[in-house]
Amino acid sequence: MTTMTNMPKTRSRHLRPASRWLSQALAAVLAAATATVASAARVVNDLPGGPAVNQLNLHPPVTPIAADQIWLHNFVMIVCTLIFIGVFGVMFYSIIKHRKSRGHKAANFHESTTVEIVWTVVPFLIVIMLALPATKVVVAMKDTSGADLTIKATGSQWKWGYDYLKGEGEGIGFLSTLDPLQREMSNAGQPEGDNYLLKVDYPLVVPVDKKIRIITTANDVIHAFMVPAFGIKQDAIPGFVRDTWFRAEKIGDFYGQCAELCGKEHAYMPIHVKVVSAADYTAWVDGEMKKIAAKADDPSKVWTMEEILARGEKVYNANCAACHQASGMGAGPIKPLAGSPIVLDADKTKQIHVVLNGQNNGAMPSWKQLGDTDIAAVITFTKNHWSNKTGQLVQPADVQAARQ
Repeated sequence: MTTMTNMPKTRSRHLRPASRWLSQALAAVLAAATATVASAARVVNDLPGGPAVNQLNLHPPVTPIAADQIWLHNFVMIVCTLIFIGVFGVMFYSIIKHRKSRGHKAANFHESTTVEIVWTVVPFLIVIMLALPATKVVVAMKDTSGADLTIKATGSQWKWGYDYLKGEGEGIGFLSTLDPLQREMSNAGQPEGDNYLLKVDYPLVVPVDKKIRIITTANDVIHAFMVPAFGIKQDAIPGFVRDTWFRAEKIGDFYGQCAELCGKEHAYMPIHVKVVSAADYTAWVDGEMKKIAAKADDPSKVWTMEEILARGEKVYNANCAACHQASGMGAGPIKPLAGSPIVLDADKTKQIHVVLNGQNNGAMPSWKQLGDTDIAAVITFTKNHWSNKTGQLVQPADVQAARQ
């Protein structure tokens, strides 16, 4: 009897700590969930020129094409709504009004030529009514003639390259990549700011009220150039050239993204277009031209190891770290540079040819667009960083010779 009466008490003493532990664990989980929700709610705000909180409609238009698209969208929605109300209204009216309980009997007939003509002609007229304005908008979207400025947008994993081909600013070219701080926030799982994963190091700058033609292509896989506020989305396909256009009627910053799944870092390929006044655009062009002149390095200059390593680190972080990682270890199909036989090879021309021409069917794209000094600097950096202590120094003249 004594043993039996003591057993529940012993079990109770063992269960109390477990119960307290479970209660504490549940409280901690609820507190963490509450903090997460509160944190998420705290950082979400509308981004002018970009996405809005709980956005249901299309972006506010900034170009005539975008305004036409929204009008067409609303027009089609109104027509479809009227058709829906008309068809289902008649159907439910007939079901309720002519139900059997009210003494109605089903009609018995074989065909009605009039009805068949009506339900053939009416849909045909509706389709024509929708097709005419839609065709007008599509034709206008593809009319890239008479552009004031032509810019080539080249998609690469995972960045955009912009080259000003014709018009004011001809000769300017640069790469636009995700701002490094944005990547750090993403890696840490701590998003901040309304432009999270949309901030770039160098935005595309264009003048207001000018027709801008965008020529799209790609170096590796299929990308897509999309800026919703402009009403444009155009695929960028390797080996092919496509084009689109816009005329921004408002000064400001406008955002888009690559709209074609292009690899593991597809989300890190934003588009930032900065629309400025004509005077500000001219000033920007003048400044960029001065930068180009200042960066025009003498290919015959002999660089010291310290000088070229400092420059190579900047080039690597801007162009190579996205794939090969800051550690140089790569990820997935991206081969590591740390310990790479080509990087460690005493014949430096092997790595120069890989950087200039690419390899593995575009998995490693060509970087011919970089200057001789930048290529020499980044190769020297990879040969003397991480565990790669080769002591080799590549000069711009070596790259210049390899181009020929």
